[in-house]
Amino acid sequence: MVYTSFSEGGPGVSLALTRDFKHFDHYGLILPPEDKDAALFPRRFGGHWAIIHRPVPASGSAHIWISFSPDLRHWGSHRVLLPARRGAWWDARKIGLSTPPIETAAGWLILYHGVRMTASGCLYRIGLVLLDREDPLKVLYRSDEWIFGPLAPYERIGDVQDVVFPTGAVLGADGDTLQVYYGAADTSVCLATASLRKLLDFLPAHSYLGTT
Repeated sequence: MVYTSFSEGGPGVSLALTRDFKHFDHYGLILPPEDKDAALFPRRFGGHWAIIHRPVPASGSAHIWISFSPDLRHWGSHRVLLPARRGAWWDARKIGLSTPPIETAAGWLILYHGVRMTASGCLYRIGLVLLDREDPLKVLYRSDEWIFGPLAPYERIGDVQDVVFPTGAVLGADGDTLQVYYGAADTSVCLATASLRKLLDFLPAHSYLGTT
């Protein structure tokens, strides 16, 4: 598993190994600061592990990147997987991974957060991306509309206002109910549910792959 850790240079991506989720071997930083919002794909592609992450450049705009490794230690072949859009889009300022990739028959479903700057601060919303099942570099669909945003009082008012930030998702026993755990206003931990089938049906009709 990978997680965000902190160092003198800021947040970075660290790795821990476990067989039982009770005992962990902490390897340490694998992607240096400033970098976070990372998750591993649960299987390899062409013998290489793949990780999605979000480095933050000095320019201020932040995109979703993907990198590959033969051994989980040495990472390379870095490239932008999904750029933040420009202009008045809901995901125009910066974007980053939310939950780990979800494998479906149609491809890898990605929930990602987009940040739009407003006069009163940042507004966080959630969108969808579908990647090819065998080639995660290939983006099949990217939602033009956001699907989940801060509406309830506990999502709009808190330590950081107007934030919903999913970090984990569990598929129910029925194979369709997706339980999404998310942070609300950096104050509460909440649960939302959605139909996986409806999310996958939504994407082809609401997809835009442009960057502007």
